[in-house]
This record gives sequence, C-alpha cells and structure tokens, in this order.
Amino acid sequence: MIHEQERLRQLCEDHVQLTESVDSLSFLKRMNRCWQDHCRQTIMIRSIFLFLDRTYVLQNSLLPSIWDTGLELFRTHIVSDSGVQKRTVDGILEQIELERSGETVDRSLLRSLLGMLSDLQVYKESFEERFLVETNRLYAAEGQRLMQERDVPEYLHHVARRLEEENDRVISYLDQSTQKPLVYCVEKQLLGEHMTSILQKGEKPSQLLLWFLQAFGGEIVGTPEKDKDMVQELLDYKDKMDNVVHTCFARNESFINSMKEAFEAFINKRPNKPAELIAKYVDSKLRAGNKEATEEELERILDKIMIIFRFIHGKDVFEAFYKKDLAKRLLVGKSASVDAEKSMLSKLKHECGAAFTSKLEGMFKDMELSKDIMIHFKQYTQNQSGPSNIELTVNILTMGYWPSYIPMEVHLPAEMVKLQEVFKVFYLGKHSGRKLQWQPTLGHAVLKTEFKEGKKELQVSLFQTLVLLMFNEGEEFSVEEIRTATGIEEGELKRTLQSLACGKARVLNKNPRGKDVEDGDRFNFNKDFKHKLFRIKINQIQMKETVEEQVSTTERVFQDRQYQIDAAVVRIMKMRKTLSHNLLVSELYNQLKFPVKPGDLKKRIESLIDRDYMERDKDTPTQYHYVA
Repeated sequence: MIHEQERLRQLCEDHVQLTESVDSLSFLKRMNRCWQDHCRQTIMIRSIFLFLDRTYVLQNSLLPSIWDTGLELFRTHIVSDSGVQKRTVDGILEQIELERSGETVDRSLLRSLLGMLSDLQVYKESFEERFLVETNRLYAAEGQRLMQERDVPEYLHHVARRLEEENDRVISYLDQSTQKPLVYCVEKQLLGEHMTSILQKGEKPSQLLLWFLQAFGGEIVGTPEKDKDMVQELLDYKDKMDNVVHTCFARNESFINSMKEAFEAFINKRPNKPAELIAKYVDSKLRAGNKEATEEELERILDKIMIIFRFIHGKDVFEAFYKKDLAKRLLVGKSASVDAEKSMLSKLKHECGAAFTSKLEGMFKDMELSKDIMIHFKQYTQNQSGPSNIELTVNILTMGYWPSYIPMEVHLPAEMVKLQEVFKVFYLGKHSGRKLQWQPTLGHAVLKTEFKEGKKELQVSLFQTLVLLMFNEGEEFSVEEIRTATGIEEGELKRTLQSLACGKARVLNKNPRGKDVEDGDRFNFNKDFKHKLFRIKINQIQMKETVEEQVSTTERVFQDRQYQIDAAVVRIMKMRKTLSHNLLVSELYNQLKFPVKPGDLKKRIESLIDRDYMERDKDTPTQYHYVA
C-alpha cells in the first residue's frame, strides 16, 4: 500500500509544473490557472482514491491525506521556488499599488491567489510582511506630500477615504488577519506621524472634529444614489458621533457644539431633500405593517428623528410631505397607532410651535368629527325607504387642513351616485351654506368576489373598484373601453390596471402578458385566482408616491414660499415706509423661516414693484417706497 501511495505521489510530482516567460499580469493569471487546475485534479484524484484516503491513510497518522499531499507538492515544486514565489508576490503587490492609485484591477484574481498562499500556509511570511512594508512606504510618502498640499479638513477627509478603501480590501481579497496591522499602518503614517503638524495649523481639536464631521456627513447627504438609506445613515452616524464625544471627549461642551454645528451645516448643504426624506422615513415607521419596533422602540426612534429634524432649515418641506403621507395613513386606514401619531404631533408642536401643527391637528379633528357624522348618517338611512346594498362611509375634510387634490370626475355606478345624493341631502340639511366636493383619489372599498376557489373579499381603491365592477357586465375589455366607462385619467388608469393584472394578486388577466400596460392591451377576469387569505389587500397602490405627487408637493412648497416672501416684503414696507434694498433683504432673512437665495428675493421685490405694492426711489434705485 505504501508503494501505491508513493507511485501516486510520483505521478502528481511529474504533473506539477509552471513554466512560461510572460508579463506580470499574464504570469498571475497563468499561476492562478495552474493552482485552480491543481486543486480540481487533486479533488478528482481524491475521489478516485477515496477508499485509500479514508481507510489506510486515516489508520496511519504519520501519512498525510491526499489533499494535504497535493498542497505539499504544490508548495514544494511551485511556491517554494524562489523565482516563482517572488514573481507571484511582486505581481500581487503591483496590482494592489495600481488599485491604490485609482485603476481597476481583477479582484477575483487577487482573492484566488492570496487564498492560495493562505491554503499553502505561506501567506504571512511570503506576502503579508512585504505588503505591510510597501504600505508603510506608500502612506509615509503620501502623508508627507498631502500635508503640504491640502488644508486640514480636506486632508482628514482623504484619510477617512483611505481607511475605508483598505477595509474594503480586507473584505474583498486580503486575509482577515491583515486588517489590524494594515489599519494601524495607515493611521500611523497618515495621522500619527502628522498629529503635531495638524494641531499646529492653528485650529482647535473641536474645530478639526467639525471639519471631519462636515466632510463625512456631506458624503451621506450629497450622494443621490444613496437617498433611500440617507436618514438611517444619518441616525447611525449621529449615534456613533454621540458615542465618540461621550467616550473620547467626556461630553466637553465645545465638542458638543462643534458636532451640532457640523450636522446643521452638512444637512442643509443639499436644500429640501433631507427634509423630504425625513418625512418619508417617519411615514414608514408610523404606517401599519411596520413590525420592526414595539411602541417603546418606536418612541425612541421618533425622539432620534426629532434631533435630526432640528438641524433642518426648510421645515416647510418636511411639513408638506409629512401632511401628504399623514393624509394617506388616515384616509386609507394605514396608520399603525393613533397614540404614536399623536406623540409625533406633540413632538413637532413642542419643537416648532402651535402654528406649525395646527393644520395637522385639524386633520385629526376632521377624522373624529367624521365618525360622529357617520353614526348620525346611519341612523338617518335606517329611517329611509329602500335600504342600499352598499355601506357608505364618508370622511368630511376641511379644505384648508388637508393636501390639495386635483379634482377628478369619474363615472360611478348608479347605486353609488344615489348614496352620494342621500348623504349630500343629509349633510347639507344639517350644515346649510357649505359645499361638498367629492374626492375619489383616496376612496377605498371592500368588494365581495367569487372565484372558482370560492368567495373572497378584495380590499381595493375606488379606481380599482370601478374597473373590477365592469367585469360584472362583460368578459373582456380594452384599455380604451375601460377608460371611457370609468372616466379615470390615463396615467392613473394604467397604474390601476397594472396593480390588478401585473402585481402579486392578479385578479385580472392581461393580454398580451407583460409588466407594463400598453394602449392595445385587453383584460379579462381571472376566475382561477387563488389566495390563502379570505380578505386580500390590493389597494397598497394608494400608499405609493407617484413622481407627479412628489413634484407637485415640492412645487406647492415653493409656491407657498413665494406668497410668504411677498407677504413679508409688504408687511416690512408698510411698517417702515422707505427702506434700502440691503436693509430690506436683511430684514427678510430675519423673518423668513426657510432658506432663500438673494436672487429669489430680488425677483419677488421686482414682482411687487410691477404690481404697484412698492416703488423705486427716482434718484436712488436701491431705495424702495411703500405704495399705500
């Protein structure tokens, strides 16, 4: 048996070889192919001689396994060859240097070759020692050069980027054991060696912290591709820096103030978007179906959000998006907790004053009043002849409190129209002089539906309801036929049809199949629809924000700002009668609660002059007079 194992060893020795005189990268690729082939063939040999490996070898503790024999052979005949080893490590170091200088390299090749050195147990002595020496040399030179060329904030930002890059290398292809000495090396050469110079540049340590926070925070806020995670990253970053200030600086007041100043600066570096995203983040936490947190945890999250919210200058943007999302949560019945909603409202009121939350509070009052109205309406309908098969619930919204919705005339079934008229007579009989305008956008219904599998209830939007009811009257309809019958606007109709025929719960079939709805598509009722639940929610579409919604909400904020600027200018000029341009602008900055550019103020002043609210001085054009 020993003779057989020696023969096998000899055959493997004859096979292990690496020759070829090529350039550095080609050599690395050839080396990697050789290693991969060797591993594959060793596995094949082990499979063939499985009995030998698992019986005879196991019984003889002095004999290595076939896999270990394969590794030893490769190490002996390939890697231990000083020329081969040097070329391999030289090539790897050359690739890493190219990557550090900004070029793209084949990371999978480096990962495979460094994995080979680890498997052969030569990683530390053949690669890591030389790698750390080269790293020291590179960053020593880079630190010396950049300290001369860059100011402190820019330099610290570069150090943070370099540390991130090196940590990424460890994750991508270096052995985990290299991380600690590598990070130590970077910190020593880029920070430790220059700490005196950094401090001698005349800035206090708290000022350096401020610059560092601004640079790093600016990356979080200023990268549109990461908008989805911006708020969570801000919260995590704030927690991390709170811990740093607490642990490293004993909550020193100057460091706390520097941190606040830095957060306020970088969050407002990109106007409006952080405010919008914070409102949407709160919506995701207060929406029904959020199972991430208990009530206590949710309260802690809202408290943390308020800390970030305080830094925002344009709080009117937050209010607009928060109001839009709150309206949907209330009207579509998607609020997770009334207590959590009112807690958030209380926090906003405490932070911004009663004027900020008055409309939001009005929305809650409307919902409570609507419940009382519906109790009386049900009593009223019970006394009417011919009870309806439809149970109608109406929310009476005060127009000034809620987001403005574009009026949309849709074609309701006769029975719905009749019920609307009954409610109108009932309501106006109690509140004469008021005007009702029906708003179908956020209406929803429960439809009783029969499939082959049995009866189901579908929780759908009013638009989905109008589309589905058509299939009581016919087998198949085109997009144009559905549009004509329902009166739903084209873009809204396509979204509605997509939700019914292309989503998870496909209660309609679309022909031809596809993810998007086209003008030529035809639809029929899916009798074979199956679902484990009895009541199926299909109206999540109402909670999703459309691009048009996002744009119109933003535009509405800017329109409101123009009105506020106009009102402030007229108010100031009425009181002061005559004022120079610079003093007027200065007064406006004191009064306005949102960020505004001088150019925008100038446009509003010109507009008011054109509309005869004020006039320029004939002799001094930069002087204005109020026109009574």
